[in-house]
Amino acid sequence: MNGSALAILILFLLLRIFSNPCANIIQKKLSQNNSALLINLYSYLFLSIFCLLPALGFNWGQYEFSYWFYVALSGLLCTLSSICLIKALEYGEMSILGPINSYKCIIGLIFGIIFLKEIPDILGLLGMITIIFGSWFVFDTTKEGFSLALFKRKDIVLRFLALFFSGTEAVVLKKIIILSSPMESFILWCFSGCITTFIIMLLLGRKLSVLSGKVLKGCLGVAICLGVMQLSTNYVFQKMNVGFALALFQLSSIVAIVMGYKMFGEKQLTKKILGTVIMITGSCLILL
Repeated sequence: MNGSALAILILFLLLRIFSNPCANIIQKKLSQNNSALLINLYSYLFLSIFCLLPALGFNWGQYEFSYWFYVALSGLLCTLSSICLIKALEYGEMSILGPINSYKCIIGLIFGIIFLKEIPDILGLLGMITIIFGSWFVFDTTKEGFSLALFKRKDIVLRFLALFFSGTEAVVLKKIIILSSPMESFILWCFSGCITTFIIMLLLGRKLSVLSGKVLKGCLGVAICLGVMQLSTNYVFQKMNVGFALALFQLSSIVAIVMGYKMFGEKQLTKKILGTVIMITGSCLILL
């Protein structure tokens, strides 16, 4: 990889790391008085509108059924992850929920043991222990501490569900990018997220209501952040290994902690950052 290509890759990594916490801030504010489904629907509707013109430039008829199956699956996983995350942000603190992203590597290892009979090596086990140790610092700032009671909290459960769905979606998304291109993948990600959210609303019997101008502006802000996040994610996935990319993306947890402190007055900044750095180190050990 030459110097200019590396510089572009670093730029997209930085965009990915900062855009996600920015979207979370707006989602957290909107979730206090609005439905998570509506927030997600309008955000993806804005994204879909932006994609209408670019979508005309591609030959969508060239792809087989398996490709569209991956697109539909990605849309479902993306929607479930977004809704769970928005609800988690409604109940919890960004500086607590952000670092949980490091558990994605542990979930991957557990699935590998159960479904692929892959036994982790020494570095993998050390990484798992390091992530759990680091999370003790983060979770110890809560009322429950690092205990079983903590993992019964609504915001923590929802965040882990979002983590599961987003981690699975990342693998499916990589497959879509390989079969097409980052831009085509992005366009279909926007459309499928909007359509899937609308279908879920219908299935749950939720009414489609018109949001106020202020809330719509917030959803537009979320759409822009998500758009930047997903475009940069697709580009990075195209250029490097998914697992390594996901580890780098976890640097956004530190940004989330600082933003939670600045925007919402969340406490114990130093302890949370220390725990998050330890958790990120554990993720890197797993991926070595």
